[in-house]
Amino acid sequence: MKQVNYDDLGNTLRALCEGESDEIALMATFVCEVHHCDDRFDWTGFYRVTEPNLMKIGPYQGGHGCLVIPFSRGVCGAAARERAVQLVPDVDAFEGHIACASSTRSELVIPVVSAAGRLLGVLDIDSDRPDAFTQEDADRLTNLLNEIFRQVA
Repeated sequence: MKQVNYDDLGNTLRALCEGESDEIALMATFVCEVHHCDDRFDWTGFYRVTEPNLMKIGPYQGGHGCLVIPFSRGVCGAAARERAVQLVPDVDAFEGHIACASSTRSELVIPVVSAAGRLLGVLDIDSDRPDAFTQEDADRLTNLLNEIFRQVA
């Protein structure tokens, strides 16, 4: 089973994203690298803030995702609304979970913030395995997001 090496992932992302400030280009590159580095990651994508309290799907890898998610609904909405990481070992136990894919068993959602403190959206990683994500996954991916997206004003 392929599992992420965060040091290698960080080095790759730094090299690919150096000097880039376009948030969509960064999201596309970030999600591609993350999705393919670990077999636990069944769906990996961004939901972008497009208007107050509303996100629309951004760059992603995997099957179809929900097109629109309000801040008031689901794990992604909670991450955006609270600006806090959501580490959900069992999506069926998360009240208000939005089932974009019936195969999702666990989820990790991390808010993405620009250098100026603007909420750009959230990184959503779904797994078809229960309890697939660890606190280390949350911490290391949060650090990488903060590093890469500080290039965005």
